[in-house]
This record gives sequence, structure tokens and C-alpha cells, in this order.
Amino acid sequence: MAHLGLTAILVHDYDEAIAFYTGPVGFDLVEDTPLGNGKRWVVVRPRGAHETGLLLARADGDRQRDRVGDQTGGRVGLLLFTDDFAADHARMTAAGVTFAEDPRHEPYGTVAVFVDLYGNRWDLIQHTEPTHPASE
Repeated sequence: MAHLGLTAILVHDYDEAIAFYTGPVGFDLVEDTPLGNGKRWVVVRPRGAHETGLLLARADGDRQRDRVGDQTGGRVGLLLFTDDFAADHARMTAAGVTFAEDPRHEPYGTVAVFVDLYGNRWDLIQHTEPTHPASE
């Protein structure tokens, strides 16, 4: 069975991106391997996640640098699921994460949009129902 493993996100600098995602957002750094010529294979993932994560890819060239922070044309492109919205929202806010809106309650759960250090828009979501049906 296949699964979605990593999503690449363009960054300006590996170390500042690692600091943001492992600090205020609360992810774990799971790999930081030099590839030569200043390139690195850098993977972060939410604490407790085993299959999905972000590949932090330093932009190479003007075209990629122009897309840092705007990989999805200004829409929310990444969704971070939580089982404790209030605690994660409070922790992230206290750590300096910018939320673009107050939390709101939707039929699918509690959600608020936040922006990362480059301006990419994320949803922090706690679903009202499990997002994956139980195995039978």
C-alpha cells in the first residue's frame, strides 16, 4: 500500500527553516544529511508522525527563490492536524507563530490559518470526527 511520505517546501535557508519548524511549530528534525555543494536532505515531521513530513528544500536559482512562501498562489497549501487545538494554538501563538485569523468552528472541526516564516499559509485543524475510518 502506498502512502504520502514527504512534501517538499522551498526555503531560503536550511537552518532558519529548521529553527522555525522545530521551535515554534513543534516538529522534530529527523534527518539533516549533507549532499555536497551546500545542499542538504533535511526532513522535519510533526511529533509522533511516522509516515509524513516536510522536505525542506533550499531554493536554487531565481525561479525557485521567487516561489518561496508562495508555492500555492496564496491559498492554504498545508494542513496540520491536531488532537488538541487549544493547546497547540496557545503554544504556537506564545512561540511567535502568526495566525492570520481567530480560531473558527466549522462543520468538520476547529481551524485557524497560520503563516510560516516565509508566508506559506497553513491550516491548524482539530477534526470533529476521526479523519481516518477505523480498520475493520
